[in-house]
Amino acid sequence: MTRNRTAWLAGAALVVAAGLGALYQYRIYIPGILDRISDPIADNQPVVWEKGPTPTGEKGPPNIIVVLVDDLGINDISTFGGGVADGAVQTPSIDAIAAEGATFTSGYAGNATCAPSRAAIMTGRFATRFGFEFTPAPVPFHRLLGSFDYGPQQAVYHADREADTIPLDDQGLPSEEITVAELLQQKGYRTLFLGKWHLGGAEKFRPHNQGFDEWLGFMPGAAMFLPKDDPDVVNSVHDFDPIDRFLWANLTYAVSHNGGQRFHPDSYMTDYLADQAAAAIEANAGRPFFMYLALNAPHTPLQALKSDYDALSGIADHRLRVYGAMIRAVDRAVGKVEAALDKAGIADNTMVIFTSDNGGASYIGFPDINKPYRGWKASFFEGGIRVPMLVSWPDRIPAGVVIDEPAAHVDIFATAAAAAGAPLPTDRQIDGQDMLARIANPDAPPADRALFWRSDHYRVLLHKGWKLQVSELPKKTWLFNLNEDPTEQVNLADREPERLTAMRAALDALNAEQAAPIWPSLVAPPVYIDKNILEKKTPEDDYVNWAN
Repeated sequence: MTRNRTAWLAGAALVVAAGLGALYQYRIYIPGILDRISDPIADNQPVVWEKGPTPTGEKGPPNIIVVLVDDLGINDISTFGGGVADGAVQTPSIDAIAAEGATFTSGYAGNATCAPSRAAIMTGRFATRFGFEFTPAPVPFHRLLGSFDYGPQQAVYHADREADTIPLDDQGLPSEEITVAELLQQKGYRTLFLGKWHLGGAEKFRPHNQGFDEWLGFMPGAAMFLPKDDPDVVNSVHDFDPIDRFLWANLTYAVSHNGGQRFHPDSYMTDYLADQAAAAIEANAGRPFFMYLALNAPHTPLQALKSDYDALSGIADHRLRVYGAMIRAVDRAVGKVEAALDKAGIADNTMVIFTSDNGGASYIGFPDINKPYRGWKASFFEGGIRVPMLVSWPDRIPAGVVIDEPAAHVDIFATAAAAAGAPLPTDRQIDGQDMLARIANPDAPPADRALFWRSDHYRVLLHKGWKLQVSELPKKTWLFNLNEDPTEQVNLADREPERLTAMRAALDALNAEQAAPIWPSLVAPPVYIDKNILEKKTPEDDYVNWAN
């Protein structure tokens, strides 16, 4: 009896252990399962954009379109002489914005990760001024990043801060901030949003409560482009990347229209959003409108249309070919917007701004996406924050203007306000400046302004071409003269003590103006400045621990 009982207990223990092991292994799927239960996804639904007045042919205030793409490397487009796979993937529609308007050769993101950049675009302010310092993400995601093996350097995980975090949906853009959509609504603009929001999922943070009359998109920081088993999709799944593991386990292929029930799009996400943007342009051609089109490509998961993948048969590497096919779809989306403007007869009176939320990511494993710059998404080296900043407006901007002075995401707010004739708010610090004024006088002396970035312990100041980076994890100071060394090869911190002291004082002064984060950083994984996730690391490699 005793022997049988012991055997039974041993068997039961094995079953329990196996169950706990399976639960631990599949815990990564829990956020997605709960999401689908709490917010079911319906079949495709038609989207009807409210139709405005019939166009009269008379020109009123300009339409304004901001096209934001996701995790685009500066070398992913052919505008600057690059392109995926040594130029095998060209981007003629994006290139056309530059050719027909103005190119700021030193474009800067609001942050080195996506959501704070979006907050900066929406408000014209450093997102740290109002506590939107980190990218919203669920605790299980942070734990996964904290447990991954990164090589010689490891992540710092703040388990003690978990008690201070707030629900994911409440990690949003504060309602007290004035968005560019709210500003333009006051000038009679119809305001439209399509794509990735990532500025808070709770009701008060959703687009219709942040100034948008109509919207179609998704709240989280990423989405599937097609179902994984769709016959028209080609996938690239990356076991080497913890972020990719989390995304494949939890993302949905779904959008919501004006806050209604989520439903499946009827085509590849990038094309679907572009087609809907074209329909919204057609519906609003008779009245001034502001459109914020936030494509989620080429952010992971890497999924391409089979037709785009087949068109790039010259690229041998499967993963790179999928990525290049996604860039091809991004350019096609921009072309659909341009074609819709032409068809509606309003292209000349429409200002189009094209940019990316940050630089290309190291975790997709491509060495050249940010070439020639050092660094990646989740670092403040140029590769993490250098982005395209292209502005066209045929009625106002001459073709082919090139400006070397920095332009930043915070400038989009002031530029849209100037185009619409809307006065800037006077009750708060607006950090951006009007790009149109610079375009009108490209030979004027550069503005005497500083750009500032912060992510917890890691802080950066850019002023008159000099860039100071200060990190506490690891404790490191970099000082670069971008006027002579745009790719940040020579650290002058030890050779320029007086400049370092002055810039450190200016950095500290700006830092003191910023607000405390609304929610804490839980994890700070290492980001190797000169190596992507697939390259062998050494203890001597430059790195920063990126707080999120």
